[in-house]
Parts: sequence; C-alpha cells; structure tokens
Amino acid sequence: LPIFMTSHDTGAGRHGQQTAKRGFPVLVLLPLVVFAALAALFLFQLTLGGDPQKIPSALINKPAPEFDLPPVEGLTDGDTAVAGFSRQDLIGKVSVVNVFASWCVPCRQEHPLLEELAKVEGIQLLGINYKDKPENARRFLGSLGNPYQRVGADTAGRTAIEWGVYGVPETFVVDGEGTIRYKFIGPLSPETYYDVFLPELQKIMDGNKS
Repeated sequence: LPIFMTSHDTGAGRHGQQTAKRGFPVLVLLPLVVFAALAALFLFQLTLGGDPQKIPSALINKPAPEFDLPPVEGLTDGDTAVAGFSRQDLIGKVSVVNVFASWCVPCRQEHPLLEELAKVEGIQLLGINYKDKPENARRFLGSLGNPYQRVGADTAGRTAIEWGVYGVPETFVVDGEGTIRYKFIGPLSPETYYDVFLPELQKIMDGNKS
C-alpha cells in the first residue's frame, strides 16, 4: 500500500535528522585522538629497538645541577642519622647517584645489585628518594638494606626534573669534578650491571685518576 506523508511529517523528519547531526558530540573523538597519540609514541619507542638507553640525555658531560636535598626524615644507619646531600658532596670522588622510590617495583628488583655496587672501592653511592613518604622510604630500606652513604628526599620531584629523570629508577655516574658522565635509564639487571654499567663506571673511575 502507498504510504502518504504529510508535509508536517516530512518537516519533522528533516528536523530530527538535523537535530541528530547537530547533537553529535565532537568531544567523543578526544579519547580516540589521545589513544592515537599514545600509540604513535609507543611505535616511536619501538623504532628505538625498545632500548631505553638510546634515549638521549642533555646533561651528559655537563655539570650536575645545583641542588640541596634534606635527609629522609627518621632514616638511620644504626644509631647514626643518614644525611641528605647537595651538589657540593659530589666534588672530589666519583659518585653514583641512584633515583629510587619505595613504590617503584623495578627499584626493588635492582636493589641487590646496588648492594653489590656499594662494595666497589673508590666511589660513593648516593640515593635520591623520589616523591616518597619518609615512613615508606624507611620501611623500604629497612627491609631490603640501605646501600647508600647519603639519601636525599626529593619529595616534590623538583631535583629529579633538574637532573632530567624520565622515571624511576635511573642511575647517574658523576666524576670528581661534579660532571655527569653517564646515565643508565631503567632498572639494572645482572646482565646490564656487569656487561654495561660496570665497564662504563670503570672508565670514568680510570679517567678520574689521570
């Protein structure tokens, strides 16, 4: 049977279509755009071979930034309070500066290697405790052991930004003049510790003696 439509019905239909078109929320596309951007970033990282060590650092062979970190509140080594540190404490000896946090799972994984590193003669191992609560930092080091000679509390994360930290953990080697010579991004594994990090550290220590 033929269907008859009045002009009123036709107008209502057009009006409904126009309303539907006008009512399409453009902001719905925003999550898709964000997802596409993140996917592109992930793809870019893959083109680097998945190796975070290929990420450039602008601070290599430049003086460590000025900073002065207070100690982690209540952190002790036996009966002695563990001091914070500043840039001045980097002068005169090769320093390994490790950025860590109690909430960082990879930090826990690399910690036994830091305890090995603390036994290396001729260096000082210093820790920057990044955006952590003092009670959590104390519990973390109390349960795993404290390999650091000094630990500075970077509660706001400002010092880490000045050091160009991408994320925790990261480890820097600073020569006796206070110049950053090497940066290891991500957690140390037994392979990278023995095959990559220690040889780089040894070269810097040898250069510091000359």
